[in-house]
Amino acid sequence: MEPNEPVRAEARYIRVSPQKARLVVDLIRGKQAGAALSTLRATNKRVAPTVEKVLQSAIANAQNRFEDVDVDRLFVSTAYVNEGPRMKRVRPAPMGRAYRRQRRMAHIVIQVTEKEA
Repeated sequence: MEPNEPVRAEARYIRVSPQKARLVVDLIRGKQAGAALSTLRATNKRVAPTVEKVLQSAIANAQNRFEDVDVDRLFVSTAYVNEGPRMKRVRPAPMGRAYRRQRRMAHIVIQVTEKEA
């Protein structure tokens, strides 16, 4: 693998608020991949298994793309959460009114890079 060549994985349209997903993604940014996986397994948030799945996908993408990749030297170079589309729903309210509810979605992106020796 060429040093500093990022490999990415992305999960789109995840039914979680981007603000809540960012709390989990911020924990692993810049960490070594193995340490990030163990951090995610210990994190008590509903989106943590999804973020873990995206990270494992990024690691697998690096292994598939380059034969000589050393998984122990991979680290999370970039990790961010973008806002997806919003599902707009209506909740009945008193006196014939209606309240709008917006159910948010998130796009989670993780890039891993191999540190040079």
